[in-house]
Amino acid sequence: MASGTLMLQVCGSIAPPQRSFVDVKVNSLSGRVLLKRERGSKPQPANVQYGKRLCFRRKVDSVRMLVSRGDCDSVSKLDDTVKKVVQVSLWIAEGVYIVWLFLLPYAPGDPVWAISKETVDSLIGLSLNFLFILPLSNTVGFGLIKAPVLHPVSEGLFNFVIAWTLMFAPLLYSDKRGDRYKGSIDVLWGFQMFLTNTFLIPYMAIRMNDGDEKSTPRKTSNLGSLMTKGAAVVGLVGFFSCLLSILWALYGRGDGNFGDLVERKQFLLSYLGSERLAYAFIWDILLYTVFQPWLVGDNLANIQKDKVVGKEPW
Repeated sequence: MASGTLMLQVCGSIAPPQRSFVDVKVNSLSGRVLLKRERGSKPQPANVQYGKRLCFRRKVDSVRMLVSRGDCDSVSKLDDTVKKVVQVSLWIAEGVYIVWLFLLPYAPGDPVWAISKETVDSLIGLSLNFLFILPLSNTVGFGLIKAPVLHPVSEGLFNFVIAWTLMFAPLLYSDKRGDRYKGSIDVLWGFQMFLTNTFLIPYMAIRMNDGDEKSTPRKTSNLGSLMTKGAAVVGLVGFFSCLLSILWALYGRGDGNFGDLVERKQFLLSYLGSERLAYAFIWDILLYTVFQPWLVGDNLANIQKDKVVGKEPW
């Protein structure tokens, strides 16, 4: 059974003076305390209290928990309640995301069922200018395929979100809770590159399911191995692509009569208020600012999960 190590310090007034350390093992899936061990003694059942309050410091998960006048099960019950609330909230967010951005006509721009030819042409052009590969190639003389000329602000916004999505790949493939998701991570990330949070929100909800101790680890695909082994390179490419996207939106196509910074700002506001794609990108950016630190924090916690992080005296 997967377990981590906790440090248990008695904060109450009744503490045995000769006891110097106590180790507590917990189930890393449920958070329930399994065994306690004092220095020089055999492991004993964890149903023990020496004072009115017990302070638990769980460094392996970088989470501080305070239990007052309760046993160890109260921590698990609290964690389970919070997890269920967050999980339900994610599924609600998925429903709102799809209905509001794809189906209802009330958000800026056209819903999917009434999309205009102009929007389709713009989307094709933005896709051809993926990460500015074609525009930059044309600039240095490679003109086999001409890059569509679009407003640099729309190109910058599109590629900013795509570059940020690229940086999610190593996080998804290295996610230790990813085995809760039974589908292909390759397919998930591929769809995320084009439909962003439409598929990422359900993944974030599914990965919160309870783990199955009998399940076998997922075999990493060739793409997954490439992304995890080259995580530093992927991160740098994504970061500099985001930076280039911002600079392109501000100064790109300077010879194309797209205006100065003030005019480009006005275009951005008009673009967000009239195009469903641009409006959806703002949602994506806001959700990414939540999901990326969440995945990074969980992955860092998993690295420390089975390490002994030290002991403290009574």
